[in-house]
Amino acid sequence: MPAPDWIVARPIAHRGLHDAARGLCENSLGAAQAAAARGFGVECDVRLSRDGEVFVFHDASLDRLTGAEGRIDALAASEIDALRLRASSARESPPRLAALIATLAGRVPLIVEIKSAFDGDMRLAQAVARVVAQAGADARIALKSFDPAPIGFLRAQQGALGLAHVPLGIVAQARYEAQDDWAALDEEARCALAALSHWPRTQPDFLSFRVRDLPHAGPTLARSALRLPVMAWTVRDAQDWARARAHADQAVFEGEIDG
Repeated sequence: MPAPDWIVARPIAHRGLHDAARGLCENSLGAAQAAAARGFGVECDVRLSRDGEVFVFHDASLDRLTGAEGRIDALAASEIDALRLRASSARESPPRLAALIATLAGRVPLIVEIKSAFDGDMRLAQAVARVVAQAGADARIALKSFDPAPIGFLRAQQGALGLAHVPLGIVAQARYEAQDDWAALDEEARCALAALSHWPRTQPDFLSFRVRDLPHAGPTLARSALRLPVMAWTVRDAQDWARARAHADQAVFEGEIDG
C-alpha cells in the first residue's frame, strides 16, 4: 500500500525527545511526551518480556538503562514494571508499548522498531501485531526492523493480523561489518542485507536508511522509481541534516533541529 503522508510529515525524535540532563530517558513516556509537545513523530524500540509482553526498550541487556543485571527477556512483565530508568528524573519504569500508544493517543506518528537477534523467532513480531491491531488506524503507527524476517512475516500475515492499515518498513545501511549487531550473521547474510535482496518478500512501504551512507542507490531508487518515503537515521549535527534534506524525505533525529 502507498505509505501515508503522515509517516514523513514531521521530523521523528529518535527514542523520543530524550535528554538525560533534563531527566528524560530514551524510550520513556516522558521523552515521547516531550516530542509530541513539539509536534515531532516518535521512534521507539521494542523487546519482549519472558511472559510475552511488549516493552519499549532498546538494549537486550538491562545494565545501561536501568542498572539491573541480565537480559530484559529473562524477566516477567511485573519484574520489568518494578525497574527504574536510570536517566529518568521521574523514576519511570520501562513503558509497555500499549502504554506508549495510549500516551500519544494518535497526536503524532509512532515508528516502532522491532528488535531482533536474527534467529527466526517471530514471538515479538506477533506480540507487537496484537498490540498495534488493538490500537486502530487512528493511532498512526508504522513498524520497521533491521531484520527482514519479522517484516516478511508481518507482510505475509498482514490482513489476518489486522495490520492492513499499518505501514511496514526496513531499517538499512550500506555495509554490515562482522561485529556488533551483525556478529551472528555470515558474510552472505550481511551482503544480502546490504543489497536489500529481501525486497520481494518484505515489500517495504518505506525505508529508514543510515544518514552517513547517503547518497546511496537503494534509497535513491526507492524514492525516485517506487515513490517510497525514506527516513534518514540518526541525524545529530548540521552535516547530517544537510544529507537528510538532500537525499531523504525526513530525519530521525537526536538533539536540536538544525536550521
